[in-house]
Amino acid sequence: MSTFIHEDWLLQNKSAQILYHDYAKKMPIHDFHNHLTPAEIASNRQFNNMTEIWLGGDHYKWRAMRWLGIEERFITGDASDEDKFMMWAKCVPYTVGNPLYHWTHLELARYFGIHELLSEDTARGIWEKCNEKLQDPSMSTNGILKQFDVRVACTTDAPTDSLEHHQQIAKNPDIDTVVVPSFRPDRALDVVHATFKDYVQELSGSTKSGQTITTYTQFIEALGERVGYFHEQGGRVSDHGFETLPYVPANEQEVSFIFSRALNGETLSQEEIHKHQSFTMLHLAGFYHQYGWVMQLHIGAIRNNNERMFKLLGRDTGYDSILDYDLARSLNAFLNQLEQFNQLPKTIIYTLNPTQYEMIASAIGNFQAAGIRGKVQMGSGWWFHDQKDGMIRQLTALSSIGLMSTFVGMLTDSRSFLSFTRHEYFRRILCNLMGTWIEEGELPSDFTFIGGIIEDICYNNAKQYFDIRGLSV
Repeated sequence: MSTFIHEDWLLQNKSAQILYHDYAKKMPIHDFHNHLTPAEIASNRQFNNMTEIWLGGDHYKWRAMRWLGIEERFITGDASDEDKFMMWAKCVPYTVGNPLYHWTHLELARYFGIHELLSEDTARGIWEKCNEKLQDPSMSTNGILKQFDVRVACTTDAPTDSLEHHQQIAKNPDIDTVVVPSFRPDRALDVVHATFKDYVQELSGSTKSGQTITTYTQFIEALGERVGYFHEQGGRVSDHGFETLPYVPANEQEVSFIFSRALNGETLSQEEIHKHQSFTMLHLAGFYHQYGWVMQLHIGAIRNNNERMFKLLGRDTGYDSILDYDLARSLNAFLNQLEQFNQLPKTIIYTLNPTQYEMIASAIGNFQAAGIRGKVQMGSGWWFHDQKDGMIRQLTALSSIGLMSTFVGMLTDSRSFLSFTRHEYFRRILCNLMGTWIEEGELPSDFTFIGGIIEDICYNNAKQYFDIRGLSV
């Protein structure tokens, strides 16, 4: 009997198979956005068991288990690692149709050489086989990076982070992957949060002078200094998370007053919040442009919706969802304001709401530039959409309205070292899409040319676009 994950899995025609096996499969990985822990890379962590590496922090799996009515103690609670794995194995057969079913079996096949379907009946043997394999040096954090030919990994880091672990990684000759930080200043924009004043004090302490920040000018100068520090440590990417992308014009005097009120803990209007965010983002984008960085905008997640569970478990535990929102006017206005003053950096725009795909594809066409292929990008299918239908929808919208040939491709956006197979998943879907176009006569059967575009999307475009220091091949 043939295995579920086989050589031509998801490749539904001969053209797709040629594109994948002759072109996509061999390409390295440029993982330009993830949530891997730098400390685990620096220490070359060896995981004790499958629950540690596979279930810890994976809110995709947690949501599925809750959907099946599993008690929280087997998800994020005090059950043993073994019991948590066994409960997940019991759930897996019922995830059919969900990308978790594909991801689970692809990860078992590629990392552990296991082609059995995971279920309650096979769980014991798979648990033992995987735990034994995890003790092999090839399954340490750095062993995995080498095994999957990950040339670049961009982690997600707070502006106040010392980046000491990145420094340790850079000095370690045994780590071939270029691991660099990404600048994620969401808390600097969250003037409505009760901890904003604490954050400003934390930012003060991270600067060279350590001078207390009391004015908006000092605040911006401190953020600019931290961008410069990240750049010295190899950082070439920023990342921002927004429910919506506000753009309300303001001037320095207005925003300085709003900043002072926020430091005093005063209640701000929605317009004042948006003015602070808009004006601060213009400053930050100017820094990114100055240093030649890529600015990433993740838009459209409404977070921590279950207040009871948020109080119990905290953030990033599986209670976020898709927000419906208006974006076209604010997005175009924000990019236009930067463009007017030649301050628009290379930018990637991700949306959690797929109804925005065509709009974003049309908007980014307004702000391309000479000398840079695809300067402003529509990001890959993200979060709830990094699955087959979501990827096809994103690729189709991009290719119909823009140029898919300039696309920088896939990323893991994951906390798990077992997620690098998402690149293979994406590549198979990409090759099947373009292979189908060849089979149906919508593209010529010029495999050398189309295969070159496949290679570009899988790796080459990202390598050129991000221009990460230390990446030579």
